[in-house]
Amino acid sequence: GKTRVLTHRIAYLIAEKNVKPWNIIAITFTNKAAKEMKNRIENLVGTECANDIWIGTFHSMCVRILRREITKIGYNSDFVIFDTSDVRTVIKECIKELNLDDKIYSDRYLAYEFSKAKNELITVDRYANMYASDTRMSTVARAYQLYQSKLIKNNALDFDDIINNTIKIFEENADVLEVYQNKFQYILVDEYQDTNKAQDKLIMLLGDVH
Repeated sequence: GKTRVLTHRIAYLIAEKNVKPWNIIAITFTNKAAKEMKNRIENLVGTECANDIWIGTFHSMCVRILRREITKIGYNSDFVIFDTSDVRTVIKECIKELNLDDKIYSDRYLAYEFSKAKNELITVDRYANMYASDTRMSTVARAYQLYQSKLIKNNALDFDDIINNTIKIFEENADVLEVYQNKFQYILVDEYQDTNKAQDKLIMLLGDVH
């Protein structure tokens, strides 16, 4: 029912309110849902019109933005995205370099902690300050810092960085944020109740003007 509401609202905005399709962004959580949404919208407004609407997941939308804008925060536009296997490999390097006990600080555990921090928009410096007096977590903080430095060195992002770096660009470049705020005058998010802090922050930034 929710997807039907979103797709029909988009059709209504275009047909009845003369909203330009390129001023609409429709966001879902999975590629499967995004594909279904696009098919439904195409059936309602036509393929050409649907192609002018940004329809996709949080991460696919952010990748589109990052390919254009990421040089503003020190990466090259040909950055790579590390999958779960790549992330685990880098974390294992960190464990080895820091001489950590991998039974206490396993790659699975550290990957979980890093992802949790990023979903809460906690940077490596803030993380270190938060846990300065906690022996175990300050060790995690050291690993987090090393892990992030390795990603940057490899011009690589993990899955969580995709959204976080988009937010970083927006917060540090008001002119860039303004471009996307003016472009996306109608923002529709399927299953909004499932957003984490980073996803919610991204939408709040984009929707602040309209």
